[in-house]
Amino acid sequence: MQKKLLFLLILIVPNLFIGQTIYQKIKSAKLGEDRELKIQLPRNYDQNKEKKYPILVVLDGDYLFEPVSGNVDYYSYWEDIPEMIVVGINQSSSRDSDSFYDENTFLPAGTGASFFEFIGMELMPFIESNYRTAPFRVIMGHDYTSNFINYYLLKENPLFQGYINLSPDLAPEMENRVFNSLQKSPNPIWYYLATSTEDISSLKEKILNFDGQLKKLDNKNIHYNFDNFKDASHYTLVGNAIPKAIEQIFETYRPISVEEYNTVLLQTSVSSFEYLVKKYENIQLLFGIDKQIRLNDFMAVYNAMEKTRNWEQMKDLSKLAEKNYPTTMLHTYFAARFEEETGNPKKAMRIYQNAYGQDPVLFLNTDFMLDKANQIKVDFNY
Repeated sequence: MQKKLLFLLILIVPNLFIGQTIYQKIKSAKLGEDRELKIQLPRNYDQNKEKKYPILVVLDGDYLFEPVSGNVDYYSYWEDIPEMIVVGINQSSSRDSDSFYDENTFLPAGTGASFFEFIGMELMPFIESNYRTAPFRVIMGHDYTSNFINYYLLKENPLFQGYINLSPDLAPEMENRVFNSLQKSPNPIWYYLATSTEDISSLKEKILNFDGQLKKLDNKNIHYNFDNFKDASHYTLVGNAIPKAIEQIFETYRPISVEEYNTVLLQTSVSSFEYLVKKYENIQLLFGIDKQIRLNDFMAVYNAMEKTRNWEQMKDLSKLAEKNYPTTMLHTYFAARFEEETGNPKKAMRIYQNAYGQDPVLFLNTDFMLDKANQIKVDFNY
């Protein structure tokens, strides 16, 4: 219900969420015409001169761009997904010709082949030469255009790493071709598929069979998710699927959740410190984003160490905090707690005192740190 309301709000008052949107045309030699684009840049794109962003290409941009860009802006604001450059391609009068495939090979032909080359050889180089882009790319389509996005997956080195299929009108042989490509992929691929109980019957039947086939995939590189939305039509399922798809593709990026804390970090067999380091290494590896570790993630790991009494790794946590927040009291607090719990109260007292002049962060301020030092002085009569 909340996501439906969010979708409606985005449609009604898009300017409430949408950041910097650029409307422009790109001249295409492949298509022999200009093509209209909508490009949403992250809110602070102009201020963050060194930051690079993943790309989300939206086919049917004439009606899909606004709900997609609104969701991206909203979820990235809360750091559930990374900020992205969203590129919508207007296909209001060309979607059938853009999606055309040969009736014998079932592969792009004629205008469909030209559109395929336009995206790979003209649009993507244009975006990457004009904007600061990370190497992670996602593409999205709906029915005809959803079928079309899968042709990129059939290449030896796919142009995109993420594929969001909204009720695809699958060409013959597409199910087997996609399955075989995913089954042998040596690199991570995120594949999302959606239909609904009130979807077009002929499409829904093929999609449900396709889902059954994809569930048999045996490849750890493939991150597959499927949704069958109750009571949604071929068109309203889009509002349900967009937030689910982007959440699932960027699941690794999200802050440590309560569930992760309870089921992973509190397990004594798991190193919460190593889990934190690996999480951010994966963000860099998978999405090409060198992200500063969130304060809340530091505190989740710290609290887990407190609960499991894993004091030894708190020293490592202090070093990591100093690397990420060098001017703050965070690393000082972790270092003092380490000494306090490993039998060095006098050293802990001095470390707490050293926090004077450092920047406050979270609940840590000068009064708090000096109170901790004074309590040790009283307890041990120093």
